[in-house]
Amino acid sequence: MSDQGSSNGRPGAGKEDKRFDTKLIHFGGEVDSATGASSVPIYQASTFHHHDIYEPPQYDYSRSGNPTRQALEDYIAVLEGGHRGFAFSSGMAAISTTFMLFSAGDHIIVTEDVYGGTYRLLTGILNRMGIEATFVDMTSIDEIKAALRPNTKAVYIETPSNPTLKITDIAEVAGWAREQELLSILDNTFMTPYYQRPIEQGVDIVLHSATKFLGGHSDVLAGLAVTATESLGRRLKYMQNGLGTVLGAQDSWLLMRGMKTLGARMAYSESSANKLAHWLSERSDIYSVFYPGLASHPGREVHEKQSSGYGAVVSFDVGSGERAKRVLNAVKLPLVAVSLGAVESILSYPAMMSHASMPREVRHERGITDGLLRFSVGLEDIDDLIADLQQALEQE
Repeated sequence: MSDQGSSNGRPGAGKEDKRFDTKLIHFGGEVDSATGASSVPIYQASTFHHHDIYEPPQYDYSRSGNPTRQALEDYIAVLEGGHRGFAFSSGMAAISTTFMLFSAGDHIIVTEDVYGGTYRLLTGILNRMGIEATFVDMTSIDEIKAALRPNTKAVYIETPSNPTLKITDIAEVAGWAREQELLSILDNTFMTPYYQRPIEQGVDIVLHSATKFLGGHSDVLAGLAVTATESLGRRLKYMQNGLGTVLGAQDSWLLMRGMKTLGARMAYSESSANKLAHWLSERSDIYSVFYPGLASHPGREVHEKQSSGYGAVVSFDVGSGERAKRVLNAVKLPLVAVSLGAVESILSYPAMMSHASMPREVRHERGITDGLLRFSVGLEDIDDLIADLQQALEQE
């Protein structure tokens, strides 16, 4: 893994090999080289003075580059083990900017139960521009191979997928994609680099909705991307600058502050999520539970091969839309809201929230039923969360 230091950091900082929890704090830009400040300065500037017109400065306009955003971009590149990082105004801005690498007539193979916003982008916007997508069950390499066309340019992976937590074999798919001269792109929002580093397994571009676990506090909207190579980084930089989908300096700083506690938050939330998933799986009134930490999960073996943890999201089917809505109205502790990955637990209803843009019949084909709920476990005491969910499940 290659660590890159930020231009704001101490000389040589971030170069030596360190364990992940240390990199979260000592990423190369954690101390301002000019003042010794313990926090990256917020460069609240839209433009930068040229002291010598014949020697342009490193930064000239904040859409093209900002020192605060650069520190964040270097930070995520260090954590993912990639060559170059990019920060965007939202997760969808990161995804849509990456898809702009493709042109009219290109075809992309996509995880079938992909995030609803990605599905909407592909089926309602990019299809009008002549970029085609085929949605397949990526737990089957044969289905992926069968979707290959002469104009296929990329494979887009979510693992675990949102919200049914299906598992794709990252190394297998990325290896096949490379053999076919396709780009491999992976949304790593659920696992974060704390538990899963796809570039180390052959993926070309890793994406994040940094609004979620990386930010961790429900107070910043952001997206991140990391490229495995410099050449791919130059291409994505061109798109980021040309589209202007950048993250502002204030939000870049806020995201970095949240990322410093990623390890502690993920470890605590995962422990609680594991307990919640097992408790749900023992209830006769729960139709199914989706969590890769359960022995019954069909993708558990593959997940354990490529990830060091199971994550903090548990999805479960309560049997019907009517019952799901009763539960949502009866819980007292988790937020009933869109999003996930925060210090507070969030209970979501994919049918009306994250996947509302997906037609009902398409949702059902992908296992996103009207009774499905998605629980992102936060930092509350898990026994309190379970007691609250129990009383909600027992509402008549």
